[in-house]
Amino acid sequence: MPLTVIIVDDEPLARQELKYLLESADGVEVVAQGSNGIEAVELVRAHKPDVVFLDVQMPGLDGFAVLKKLLDKKADLPQVVFATAFDQYAVRAFEVNAVDYLLKPFDRKRVLKTVEKVRARLADRTDSTGEAKLDALLQLVETRMQPAKPSTGKVIVRALGRLLLVDQREICFASIESGAISVVTRGVEGQSNCRTLEELMDQLDPEAFWRAHRSFVVNIQHIREVVPWFKSSYQLRMDDPKKTEIPVSRAQTKRLRELFNL
Repeated sequence: MPLTVIIVDDEPLARQELKYLLESADGVEVVAQGSNGIEAVELVRAHKPDVVFLDVQMPGLDGFAVLKKLLDKKADLPQVVFATAFDQYAVRAFEVNAVDYLLKPFDRKRVLKTVEKVRARLADRTDSTGEAKLDALLQLVETRMQPAKPSTGKVIVRALGRLLLVDQREICFASIESGAISVVTRGVEGQSNCRTLEELMDQLDPEAFWRAHRSFVVNIQHIREVVPWFKSSYQLRMDDPKKTEIPVSRAQTKRLRELFNL
């Protein structure tokens, strides 16, 4: 029997790309596609797929709200794979064993690995941890649905041979290169003790900081200019002394338009 799949994403190009990658795997059938959370709930109930690939950020019901609706309706819950472009809940939260995640832009090897992971779970009918996984999923959903508490702390930055406590509101952006994370303010440029940008993001206010690119986190309040670039892409000119220009990844273009009504 083929693995039956539903894809739900409000970006047609993202749906097409994921459909193409999924169908490049043997024995996968995409039975339906949706463009929003309301459609997702109805499609899951109508088709009862083996797995649903859900975009996290959608107008109306986001991916987490879709799960909550399905759980509230006591619908048969398929395997769930979140698709995300590095929103602040992504990598660490989705390590919960009940769900999997894909990062945009999609990588073929990662998609195929996820398909095999789903098949393995479906084949393991003797899995006795299903109830525990569902409890973990419920906790994840409830946590996501609660309003985020903005962080008001400081961030340690190594600069000038010292450990400086920098108010996060002063941070213009942070970047990672060769495993080292640089933090830039209007007056200081140094390195963070964090090992990953995800770890740094956990310390920052999610309402103010945005993962504009795989290698950059920006403070929205320090964006000076949005610069149109090639092929409908954009760069951000920051207000640091060097007027640094930061690329916006293709996957984050939608978020940029939402932020500034482009």
